[in-house]
Amino acid sequence: MKSFPMFIRTSNRRVIIVGGGEQAAQKTRLVLKTDAQIVIAAPDLDSELQGLVSQGRAKHHTGPATPALFEGCALAFVATGCAGADVAFHALAKAGGALTNVVDRPELCDATTPSIVDRDPVVVAIGTEGTAPVLGRTIKTQIETMLPPRIGGLSALAGRLRDAVAENLPQNTRRAFWAWVFNGRPAKLHNDGQETDAAELVKSAIAQRRVPVDAGQGHIALVGAGPGARELLTMRAVERLQEADVIYYDRLVDPEVLELARRDAERVFVGKEVGAHAWPQERISAFIVAEARKGRRVVRLKSGDPSIFGRASEEMQAANAANIPVEIVPGITAATAAAASMQRCLTVRGETDTLVITTGACRDGDADPSWAHHVRAGTTLVFYMGVGAADKITAKLIAQGASANTVVELACDVSSARQRIFETPLKDLARTLEDNAITGKALIFVRFPKASEGANAKAA
Repeated sequence: MKSFPMFIRTSNRRVIIVGGGEQAAQKTRLVLKTDAQIVIAAPDLDSELQGLVSQGRAKHHTGPATPALFEGCALAFVATGCAGADVAFHALAKAGGALTNVVDRPELCDATTPSIVDRDPVVVAIGTEGTAPVLGRTIKTQIETMLPPRIGGLSALAGRLRDAVAENLPQNTRRAFWAWVFNGRPAKLHNDGQETDAAELVKSAIAQRRVPVDAGQGHIALVGAGPGARELLTMRAVERLQEADVIYYDRLVDPEVLELARRDAERVFVGKEVGAHAWPQERISAFIVAEARKGRRVVRLKSGDPSIFGRASEEMQAANAANIPVEIVPGITAATAAAASMQRCLTVRGETDTLVITTGACRDGDADPSWAHHVRAGTTLVFYMGVGAADKITAKLIAQGASANTVVELACDVSSARQRIFETPLKDLARTLEDNAITGKALIFVRFPKASEGANAKAA
């Protein structure tokens, strides 16, 4: 390393920012996250910086800049926007003994500004020693998705209770106690937004002078893996993958999504697909319940959203019957991801105000869904698992009055590198699927816009 990473204390200390324009404002926004006394040195300030001065959050130094201005400050930023002025102010700051950062001049920097993940008081700083700031921001984005949004609040709670723990628990039990706070039920409650319940649970354990054990408390999370691309997972989905002891996943889950799970988590492929259930639903439900009964944290990882054709209700019923805590973690469903890829909206005011998500494949023995009565202006129909029912879909929609030339859009392998988008007349739907070797994992979009859309409406 050419730079040593460390955190600089700012309490009751000044941070000097030289410059009154946008560059100075950018550095000021960073420093505003701290409790530093901000001093902005410039003849004139832009409206943002002037507003901070008016609010009392910063002081405006309008006099001459001398080495004395920088003496004893925690840090100095030089951001005038003028290369010559930056060099001159850098010399003054160094003469005053300041640790100095000159914007976009790494050779003049004693300290570089990292990309910051802020969960105050938990702070993660990512630095590249000035060589690749864009890479630093990319890593920051990845950490943002992995770090629980409320972890800072839990850390702050722990800080307020440290003395109470020291007074009530023997030293040889404190490490286990804090492990329970940060990895056990208090963390789960806090991350789910139940901060008061988490605090009361921790305080109760302190008052009872005991280290609770969560080992017997299993948990099942039905997690939406999204349509494919792992960047489309929610932060909560990533959290549950990081917490999981065992993960049950099926064929539609992209392998890259599993890379977000903790390394020692057990992974079980359940291989479900239409017409070939290697693992019947009853067996999956029984296994996830059995694992949770052992006190393990179980993730049932489903493509898209668990509550949309994901059979989550059956797994929830099994968990509830066994008195095991269960939750649904929503995921981005394929229809919204496909619409984004096509740069379309699923609903458009004045054109399509009804969205119907339906399926082309039902449980054995069940009647086909009633699609035809949705053939009316202002409706968008999205068929999941409809490839095998393409002929039926075409026939029923046309029988209900849809034009044979209604434009149908096909979205295959949505959000993956294999994604393909097609358009075809309704009458040619089955042939288009066959010609392009589309056998599954595709959505069928049929739109019946209102007359205000003009010529396209005539197709319906």
